[in-house]
Amino acid sequence: MMMNTTLNQLRGLRLQSMAQALEQQLTQSGIGAMSFEERLALLVDREVHGRQDRRCARLLKNAKLKYPQAAIEDLDSRAARGLERSAVMSLALGEWVKSGHAVLITGPTGAGKSWLACALAQHACRRGHSVLYQRVPRLGEELRIRHGNGTFTRWLDTLKNTDVLLLDDWGMAVMDSQTRADLLEIIDDRASQRATIITSQLPIEHWHEWIGDQTMADAMLDRLMQSHHRFTLSGESLRKPNRSIKTSAQEQDRSP
Repeated sequence: MMMNTTLNQLRGLRLQSMAQALEQQLTQSGIGAMSFEERLALLVDREVHGRQDRRCARLLKNAKLKYPQAAIEDLDSRAARGLERSAVMSLALGEWVKSGHAVLITGPTGAGKSWLACALAQHACRRGHSVLYQRVPRLGEELRIRHGNGTFTRWLDTLKNTDVLLLDDWGMAVMDSQTRADLLEIIDDRASQRATIITSQLPIEHWHEWIGDQTMADAMLDRLMQSHHRFTLSGESLRKPNRSIKTSAQEQDRSP
């Protein structure tokens, strides 16, 4: 009876993982050989890891990644791709999120840009960072809706406070002046404060032309290039059967 009360109290305190661990201990024949301190340490450890797992699941759900199952551990690092696992792992395990760095991933369609971006974002979630995925071709419509219903300012605050913003398919659709101005504001809010991942079929040297306004393009790129890492992919589409990938040498770049 006393143990049932304790279990109910743990659940009432939202210590679900600790309650489950205690129930398991009660069924383990050798648990009596452990000291009180050892059993308590195991219970607390289970609760800590349980909370981390639930937080990670919540962060991944909120991120709405295109490829939520993408993981850097599954990175195709065959020599034919030219994408070095060590470079990706060094970035993923580093402090790029806390330092507010940008990651720029370019290459043709099907080269694996979005998958790599989602893998980096997924790992950021696993480390406790908030992430939000946005496709740039749909961004203009999203912004127009939010301007119309009065939620634009609040949404800007959400983006500003998100640890990692993933902008997928940058340069795929023509931008109007309002979207261009809004995108500059989003990037300006995050510059050197929050991390941003961008994927694009366009080489970076063509971004000025796509943005369509020299002054705004200079401002956007100046902020993105302050501290950035760059991956350039090339070759046939990874979506094709019996593919033969020829990926250019990966370049990792960080400007002071």
